Amino acid sequence: MRRYQAMPEVKKAELIEGIVFMGSPVRIDDHSKPDSLIQLWLGYYAAHTPGLEVGANPTLILDAPNRPQPDALLRLLASCGGQSGTSEDGYVLGAPELVAEISSSSVALDLRAKLEVYRRNGVREYLVWRVEEAGLSWFELRSGQFEPLVADSAGVFRSPLFPGLWLDTRGLLAMDGAQVLTCLQVGMNTAEYRDWHNQLARPVKSSDHPAA
Repeated sequence: MRRYQAMPEVKKAELIEGIVFMGSPVRIDDHSKPDSLIQLWLGYYAAHTPGLEVGANPTLILDAPNRPQPDALLRLLASCGGQSGTSEDGYVLGAPELVAEISSSSVALDLRAKLEVYRRNGVREYLVWRVEEAGLSWFELRSGQFEPLVADSAGVFRSPLFPGLWLDTRGLLAMDGAQVLTCLQVGMNTAEYRDWHNQLARPVKSSDHPAA
């Protein structure tokens, strides 16, 4: 982290299993536009749901050999029972509930080493958009292992952890933001989401700076 902070010209570097990976230049179609759509989807959900926080490209402090910088995250605040916090110098401390990666040239890294790092550190849901393959992988942590989620017959994924967080893969892969948000709104109109929303509006007291 000290070396990273001493190199402000470096825009993205990640420590994965003790190895530093430097980000490549970002193409608009392969990464920037998909990244923006994921941020829009998660941001809309978080903006309408109390107790949540969304982040773009934050550095995570996990175990000793790992400081990943995922494309997006969604987490519960500690005051609402979340499992991560914020370090004194402003980094995410611990594993957020959901991590998303936009994979073009990094598919092998995201679905192997990073998947293992996120699993081992307790990320509850992990989403990988395989842009060049026009595919989406979504995993849920069950009994310490990542198990793949399956979309329904309409191509819609539904988060097991976040009620109402629905993702229309057909709209996503077509880069149709309106379709993605329409599907999300359907999920947020369910009774399950409304009940959870009301529950989050009554947060438990807790510190947002858990012990390292």
